[in-house]
Amino acid sequence: MKQILKPVTYILAAIYFLVDAVFMAVARPISRWIGRYFEFRQLRAWIKSLPPYPSLALFSVPVIILEPVKPVAAYLAATGQVLSGALTFIVGELLKLVLVERLFHLTRDKLMRIPAFAWSYGKYAAAKAWLQATEAWRAIRALARAAKDTVARARARLVGSFSKLATSRD
Repeated sequence: MKQILKPVTYILAAIYFLVDAVFMAVARPISRWIGRYFEFRQLRAWIKSLPPYPSLALFSVPVIILEPVKPVAAYLAATGQVLSGALTFIVGELLKLVLVERLFHLTRDKLMRIPAFAWSYGKYAAAKAWLQATEAWRAIRALARAAKDTVARARARLVGSFSKLATSRD
């Protein structure tokens, strides 16, 4: 039984890690946008003034509150409410990651002073680097870049045709 559970655990952990990595690719630009356009000066100053362990406690809050969204989304999907489950999962995961990204950006230096956090973050960074070095990851990234380029070209053609249409009417 243990021989069966070990590979299953690794597969589930890999899927979990991949889902978080994919959502982080979306959450990071949203987080940067929020950081640029919404100035919460007093809140930002308060967060930056926190010592390391209270920073860690604050950093943990979105994870503790929003991590249970995943089983709720799975329950909704399992009971036939697939769209509600998917939306719950997507919104909850993006919200969690955006909040974690912003808090990490503000408290990174203090969090790295906590030995256990620094060690865990080092392991996370190593796992992420390993994943990104795999052939499968590079292939997916190449496909994503190709899709992005195709959409950009189509958009440019569409904008160009509308511009030509507008100038021909003048």
